[in-house]
Amino acid sequence: MWQAVVSQPSHRGAKISQPGQLDSSLGEFWVENPWDIITKGHNLSAYERDRLFLNVGGQDFADVSALSGADSDGDGRSAVAADFRNQGRMDLLVRQVGGGPLLYFENQMPRRHYLEVSLRGTRGNRLGIGSRLTLEAGGRRQTQELYPINSYQSQGPTRLHFGLGDATRIDRLAISWPSGEEQELSDLAADRHIVVEEGRRGTEAVETVIPGQIIRP
Repeated sequence: MWQAVVSQPSHRGAKISQPGQLDSSLGEFWVENPWDIITKGHNLSAYERDRLFLNVGGQDFADVSALSGADSDGDGRSAVAADFRNQGRMDLLVRQVGGGPLLYFENQMPRRHYLEVSLRGTRGNRLGIGSRLTLEAGGRRQTQELYPINSYQSQGPTRLHFGLGDATRIDRLAISWPSGEEQELSDLAADRHIVVEEGRRGTEAVETVIPGQIIRP
């Protein structure tokens, strides 16, 4: 198994000097620029097991890798979290490099309240990409920005998912659009997917269709 000491340069042409002695018995190596790793005949695909951490009340993270079954030893590179089943819970899709399997992990955690938001821009871009949303509910504040690029060669849906815990209503939802428009909504019901149009009062609710049932807003 290769071991690497990596220093990320500020640009592709940068050259970084070796910081010290490397241990060849451990397979350590050094390249002046990380972009040269492959051209020098090395491979960082060491098939380390993937890790999954559970946020414990915003105070700590618990390692639930083995318990969740997400601890694949494949060379996973792309990871997209989204509500693929339209059930208000975020699932995980992992793509492995080199033509390996596409892994899909269903979220089986206890169901809690949520709000999903899609944007419809009128003055800027149509999808509202670059918008900043701040949500207040149950005495907590959450802030997210709409940038659908997630990780290595992957892209998630252009909608934002807010987990609300025990809160059944949203006290305030503020949106800062890329155009500079500031928009605020209040007293919104939870457990639904809404569409907010730039500069328009109110929201539209999306009807969610799941095989065998229809969840109406």
